[in-house]
Amino acid sequence: MHPTRTSAPTPTAPGLKGTLLAYIGLTKPRIIELLLVTTFPAMFLAARGFPSLALATVTFIGGTLSAASANVFNSVLDADIDEQMRRTRRRPMVRDQVSKGAAYAFGVVLGIASVLMLGFGANWLSAGLSVAAILYYVFIYTVWLKRRTPMNIVWGGVAGCFPPLIGWTAVTGSIAWPPLILFLIVFFWTPPHTWALGLRYREDYAGVDVPMLPVVREAPYVARQILLYSVLTVATSMVLWPVAHTGWLYPAVAAACGVVLIWESIALLRRADAGLQDAKLAPMRLFHWSNSYLAIVFIAAAVDALFF
Repeated sequence: MHPTRTSAPTPTAPGLKGTLLAYIGLTKPRIIELLLVTTFPAMFLAARGFPSLALATVTFIGGTLSAASANVFNSVLDADIDEQMRRTRRRPMVRDQVSKGAAYAFGVVLGIASVLMLGFGANWLSAGLSVAAILYYVFIYTVWLKRRTPMNIVWGGVAGCFPPLIGWTAVTGSIAWPPLILFLIVFFWTPPHTWALGLRYREDYAGVDVPMLPVVREAPYVARQILLYSVLTVATSMVLWPVAHTGWLYPAVAAACGVVLIWESIALLRRADAGLQDAKLAPMRLFHWSNSYLAIVFIAAAVDALFF
C-alpha cells in the first residue's frame, strides 16, 4: 500500500531565474561533482602529471554534460517515486516546474552535446564510453533494475564507474589496467555508500516498492554486506599501487582512509546487531564518510602522479 501523496506547493510562474534553477536541478549537480572527482585523477595518472588545459577543459565539460543528461532522464523516469519520498519530493519534476517533454528534450540535447564535445575535443573512444554510461544508467539501472531487484545498486552502479575510464581514455585513447582498477574501486564503493543511505530512508523506499536491500533484509544483514563491500573497496584501492606504479603517498592515504571506512562499517554492524534503529543506528555517519573516502583516495592518486 502506497503512502498518501504528499502535497507539493502549488507551482507558480517561476520566471527566468526559477526556470534556470529548475533545469539545473534536473541534472542533480551534487552527483555530478562526485563523478568528476573520479574523472580527473584518472587523467593525471594517465598523463603522469598535468594533462593539457584544453583537454582537461573539454573532458570537464563533456563529462558534466554526460552525467547531466543521464540524471535528467532519471529525474523524469523516477518522478512518480520522487513525489512520495521525503528527500526527493521537492525536485523540479515533482513540483511541475519543467514539463516532461521539455525535460526529455533537455536530456537529449545534453547527451548529444556531450558526445560531440568528447568526440571532437578528446577522442571517439571517450565519447563512446560517455554514451554507454548514459544508456546504462537510464535503461539498465533506472528502467530495468531499480524497481525489480535488491541487487539494483550493485549492477546498476556500473554506470557511475565510467568516469575514470573516460578520463583515462581522453588522455591516452586506450584502456589499460589502472583505469580498470579505478573502475572497480567505484564499483565496490557504491553499494555500501548507497545502502547506508537506504537504511536511513528505508521506509521511503518500502513505500514506493523499490526493493533496496535495506527494504527486503534486516539491518544486521545489510550491515554485513556493507562491511564486505567496504573491505573489497579498500583491497581494490591498494591494488592500484603496484598496477599504476604510484609513489608512497597514494598507498599511505588509501590505507589510512580504508581503515576509517572499515572501522565505520564495523561500528554500523555493531549498532545493527545491538538492535538499534533509526537515529541511533546512525547509517549517515558511514554515508558521509564514504563520500569523503572516495574523494580523498582519488585526489591522493592525482597528487601522487604529480609529485611522486
